[in-house]
Amino acid sequence: MTEINSLGAQTAINSQAMKAGMTGELLRLIQAQPGLLAPGETAQAEVVSMRQAGQEFQLVLRLIQANGVQTQLQANANQPLPPGSQVTVTQPESNRLAIMLQQANASQIATLTRLDPSKVPVGTLLQGKVLTNQALAQAPGQAPIYRALVSLLNSAQAGATLSVDSPRPLAIGSLLSALVQGDQSLRFVPLSGRQDQLSIAQQLLTQQNRQASLPGLLNALQQLTRDPSADGGLRASAERLLAGLPDARQLSDAKGVAQALNNSGAFLEAKLLGGFPASIATDLKAHLLRLVAQAPVLPAGNPNLAPSSLAVTMPALARSALGMLERVSPKPQPGAFPLPSRLLKALEDEGDLQQLLRLAAAAVSRLQNHAMSSLQQTGTLENGNLQTTWQTEVPIRHGQEFIPLQVKIQREETPQQQAEQQQESQDPLQALWRLELAFDLSPLGPLQVQAQLSQGRLSGHLWAEREPTARLIDSQLGALRNRLLERGLDVGDLECHPGIPPQGPRTRVEQRWVDENA
Repeated sequence: MTEINSLGAQTAINSQAMKAGMTGELLRLIQAQPGLLAPGETAQAEVVSMRQAGQEFQLVLRLIQANGVQTQLQANANQPLPPGSQVTVTQPESNRLAIMLQQANASQIATLTRLDPSKVPVGTLLQGKVLTNQALAQAPGQAPIYRALVSLLNSAQAGATLSVDSPRPLAIGSLLSALVQGDQSLRFVPLSGRQDQLSIAQQLLTQQNRQASLPGLLNALQQLTRDPSADGGLRASAERLLAGLPDARQLSDAKGVAQALNNSGAFLEAKLLGGFPASIATDLKAHLLRLVAQAPVLPAGNPNLAPSSLAVTMPALARSALGMLERVSPKPQPGAFPLPSRLLKALEDEGDLQQLLRLAAAAVSRLQNHAMSSLQQTGTLENGNLQTTWQTEVPIRHGQEFIPLQVKIQREETPQQQAEQQQESQDPLQALWRLELAFDLSPLGPLQVQAQLSQGRLSGHLWAEREPTARLIDSQLGALRNRLLERGLDVGDLECHPGIPPQGPRTRVEQRWVDENA
């Protein structure tokens, strides 16, 4: 990673600014203001904004005269004066402003040259916008050094301007993310990942409305397998998809759980990149995509089912589903867990095949929604820890019904643990693991589980929307604790609550990457 080292404290203005202060050339008005100040008169001014243009700096000043009149001026400067700088000016000529030397020196207070550990402790993720960038004079043969002023956008010092040195130029106006190190240096966090997260968040706003729950499709496929008049190829695809779904008994051991998660569709893209065709054959998302792709080659007994027509109407069907869902369902919060149940109702004058296509497209969108939520919640936290999220949905066969089990797994590692992992010397259990489950099991009703494993110690909370279910689970927590202890786990708190988990603010990956003041 590139290191940006903060400067030591500055005690005097540089020689260029000192010369400018004596000659009256530090600031030059873009538009002359004759008679603005009388000869020998001084006035206070505040830098409102600054931007760099080549080797000069364009400033907007708010000038306050002795009589209280305020005037906004545009000026060019040889040296950067960050927003908020307070200066005293005189006007020896009609198109020039001169900064008093002692006030120019005092204005350096507005620029941070060191970080305050009490406000931005080690590990803090700083975000900032580059205001200026200048190459410093170096002796021949020495590596170039660039000095930049960065406006901080977060932390307790948000709004302050930080002066930093960097071995490479920083693009003016660019947004930076850096972790505070213990030696008064900053370590870059790549911005591309943050921009990707913003794109993901925007995609989720529309993706949320395109998805629908899996049971609607699975029930339709189950009916299709019993229809002797259905197309043989389509019926065979439906049978293969349903046969690959796990039942509750298969999830009774670790191997069965791992297999169910592997086939849930969450890792289809990784399998394709890794070249694992055998594992793709049993992947749920792959089955759904084959189902959608197979429909256009079916024989067309109805003009509305013609192959060319389906290729065109497929996006329209998804859009019609989107419009209907927006009318009948509230918009869920992007990244929320669990995803709420959403069912597509059959449209009037719609054939069975169109309905099946709509259900399959909505099921694919739901799995994509989980995948994008995983990406949205993966990244570096403000404390410097790396959070990785895997979120997916596994439909489980329970008798003649299909129960969607929503799963979210998070791993949080400190920078030291990340380094140990790269050296393959870290015990996976040293990281902090979080597990969330959500399902609706008859006759118990909707249930949610939140568990945390840290340093081999497990604690968990369960929520049941039905109070009788909550009382039943609470009476069985002792037996659950004993079974966990038998597995060698150190068990902490185990509690069951009626209702649903609190939906208040949680510690998430920092998402603020838009400067509202830009």
